[in-house]
Amino acid sequence: MRWGDMDAQGHVNNAAYVDYLQEARVGFLLSGPPALHQLLDSGTLVVSHQLEYLRPIIFSERPLIINLWVDAIGGSRFTIGYELYDGDNLAARARTGVAPFDLAGNALRRLTAEERDLLGRALAPAEPLRAPPRAGLLRNDHRYPLTVRWSDLDSYGHVNNVKYYDYIQEARIDLITSTVGWEPEAVWMVVRQDLEYLRPIDFRTEQYEVGTAVVALGSRSFTLAAEIRDPAPRTVFATARTVVVGESPLTADQRSALDTWSMISLSP
Repeated sequence: MRWGDMDAQGHVNNAAYVDYLQEARVGFLLSGPPALHQLLDSGTLVVSHQLEYLRPIIFSERPLIINLWVDAIGGSRFTIGYELYDGDNLAARARTGVAPFDLAGNALRRLTAEERDLLGRALAPAEPLRAPPRAGLLRNDHRYPLTVRWSDLDSYGHVNNVKYYDYIQEARIDLITSTVGWEPEAVWMVVRQDLEYLRPIDFRTEQYEVGTAVVALGSRSFTLAAEIRDPAPRTVFATARTVVVGESPLTADQRSALDTWSMISLSP
């Protein structure tokens, strides 16, 4: 854990978990045979994340432990599974979909027989995580202008997959603080967040946009769907679903405010 991983509520921020998963995943590939090192060198794309937050993590000097395995192997992608432990407590479970990429040819490729064999040595399929509600093309959404920072880029020259979670978070906090009326220090927790990566995001001075809409509403929880996109041609770079739970039941005013951005009653 790093002190800079904490958020305004004094817990490890939900986006920092994705950074931990990335470190574990890269460490797994680098600790293996040369063919797995080459998998990183030639290029890999993260195509999806599923992340279930089971308990908050408070800062301490103890290390966090991530158990990692290969959950599934296909012809042109594989899935990594994780369990993140804070001491003896299971704090999060996750899955990451990864596709090999030919940087020289700028195209996706299939796994080689050697790569499949090496990944298969860590194969241990586990029970899948149940997905939150999906949404189609967003309408009636909250729109947040997004500026990509130079430091957001990774060694492949595109926005790193971890930063997408930051972008979704920035838009979510803007929606909640400006619409629902919760202060930043109010106790509300992200308990599940899934993200699908559709296209790489490049650095540019023009702003991108995050659209966010409410797709489910409970007594203390709500589910948001989001898109990271180019506002002019409406090119979508990623979609996400986030389940948020508050410490207290939503008030009538808060439910009414969330309904401003609701897709629940909209017909397809």
